[in-house]
Amino acid sequence: MQLSQRIRIFPTPEQEDVLWHLSERCRLAYNFALSERKTAWEKDSRSVGYMKQQNDLPMLKQKYPEYGWVHSKVLQMTLRILDADYKSFYALRKKGDEEAQPPKYKGKNYFTTMVHNQSGFKVENNVVWLSQSYNKGITLNFAIPDKFKFKKVTQVTISQDDRDEYYLSIVHEVPTKPYDSNDMYQAIDLGVSKTVTAVNMLGKFFEAKNPRPDKYWNPKADAIQSKRDHCRKYSRGWNKYNLAMNVCTKKRSNQIKDYQHKLSRKMVNNTRAKTIIIGDLNVKSMAQSPNTYARLNRSTQNNGYLSQFAGFLTYKSELVGKKVIEISEYNTSKMCCSCGKIHDMALSKRRMRCDCGNDIDRDRNSAVNIMVRFLSQNAKWTGYQQFADNLRQTGLTIVSNSQEAMTSNHPQVV
Repeated sequence: MQLSQRIRIFPTPEQEDVLWHLSERCRLAYNFALSERKTAWEKDSRSVGYMKQQNDLPMLKQKYPEYGWVHSKVLQMTLRILDADYKSFYALRKKGDEEAQPPKYKGKNYFTTMVHNQSGFKVENNVVWLSQSYNKGITLNFAIPDKFKFKKVTQVTISQDDRDEYYLSIVHEVPTKPYDSNDMYQAIDLGVSKTVTAVNMLGKFFEAKNPRPDKYWNPKADAIQSKRDHCRKYSRGWNKYNLAMNVCTKKRSNQIKDYQHKLSRKMVNNTRAKTIIIGDLNVKSMAQSPNTYARLNRSTQNNGYLSQFAGFLTYKSELVGKKVIEISEYNTSKMCCSCGKIHDMALSKRRMRCDCGNDIDRDRNSAVNIMVRFLSQNAKWTGYQQFADNLRQTGLTIVSNSQEAMTSNHPQVV
């Protein structure tokens, strides 16, 4: 299994000058390749792929020797990033996202991320060495803290964030434990007000409320942005307010990430279940719902990066021999977990009250339906009966002939 470790570095002014010259070559290579693709399509309706542009790199270096400053793998990865950007754009359009935009040109003040894949770098004695031919008198070597021990490094990326801070992202191999099912499951509903609502085979619930650091930082960032928008772009005042706004957004992001790392670790360590089921929550479609208030739209988009939490949960589970499975959660929060009746419920309605007498928190109702859907779709009938019996002891009844258990007209497990 591969993990990425992000480490801040502090290059000297001489090293920073070298990095910017290398980054500029990568930026121009990206823009030229993008221009070639756009021109070919606009003039001849012809697509230009990655392999063609990669094979043109030797000719580019021969015509413009300054591109030889950059390691060949870095230029290749720059073209691969452009190719990935186009594939992402096409995939979004194919899914019906009309707002998806094609890749754009990178401006002259943009620091292009440089990816050293498989070669062009060396990690030795807690020092990372990067290849460059711009200035032979300057070495790009960066010390990393002693607490980081990497056995096998496959990729090193150097980047700059919105606060002009430099970072190394080191991809390294980590051993994992083999997965072995113990017929114990935990179903998780990811949400807005509560990051996690989980239920296990014993019918016990676990809830973790979203601390919502965005509620603290968003007003501050909005106030600063309002001041920034009254300044001429890239003026001294604009740069000052833009930096302050970036500080707010980064602190918000860091607090959310810290909370999600701790929560995902707690959930993986504190459950005996070897299989964790989560719903494939589509945050974007939630925010685009015509029945959703504008305030809830922003809350949904910025409430904590639910896909990021799912990623943390997935890799932490793999490290200890557990498995995370995503299933469709279509109508799981609107369907009564007791009788199967579907209710038309807005996101602001947080309790499921059904004619059958079922009165339960909406997120708990969804978690139960996710568990039942997984067990029924995968013919885990013994587990389903055990889960239903344990829920009955808590006062929550799932009839054996419920709609979820008897039919499975929903998308299969991903």
